[in-house]
Amino acid sequence: MKVVFVEPSLSDAADLVGDEITICPPAVQGDVLAAVQKGARVIGVIDGGFEYTAPVWHKEILYALSRQVRMFGGASMGALRAAECGIFGMVGVGRIYREYATGVTVDDADVALLHGPIELAYKALTVPLVNVRATLDALESGQMLRHEHRVELEKAAGNLFFKMRTWSAIVESADVSAEKQALLSLLRSNEVDQKRADALAVLDAVLSADDHPPSLSERAWQFNETFVLAEKQ
Repeated sequence: MKVVFVEPSLSDAADLVGDEITICPPAVQGDVLAAVQKGARVIGVIDGGFEYTAPVWHKEILYALSRQVRMFGGASMGALRAAECGIFGMVGVGRIYREYATGVTVDDADVALLHGPIELAYKALTVPLVNVRATLDALESGQMLRHEHRVELEKAAGNLFFKMRTWSAIVESADVSAEKQALLSLLRSNEVDQKRADALAVLDAVLSADDHPPSLSERAWQFNETFVLAEKQ
């Protein structure tokens, strides 16, 4: 069985994978452990709860890995957990993961955004900083944005609380000499949704992964399930 925890980063995930992957809401504390107990052999973590609920535990990821469950992460909470648990075998996927793994990105809030409810397909209401950076990179490399403007826009975006970070707010607070309405139009029309791109890469990795159960002899190390359960209670 293959399971992926996702929604805001890729709201149409279920339509893209059909019956090959069980799509679940963003992972919170205990969800990965529960998936393993239900027989999941490949798990992808993309989105996860973090503000009003306890986030997915490192311990349950370690438990899954100790049972030779193949764990993939990217795009959002999954990128964070993959960077933190990579030494134990969790596989990180995509640009955002690489930025966390190499220290280019360090703040958990860089992947956060405000979004609408499930009824509105989790429509994004703000722009995550990782998408801002990817957009500015593309514009600068395509010579559509001057370097000094790129620096000021990124600085302005980084100074905004993630629930207030919109393109209009970024441009309004940036110290740039360009005509701001034209700059705003440029950013909106060339926005790079890096979180979606990385989420798609996680789906591909999970689809390609072997979900054949390993033998007991293949397990390199163990993690005590009772310890995880005791900590959860």
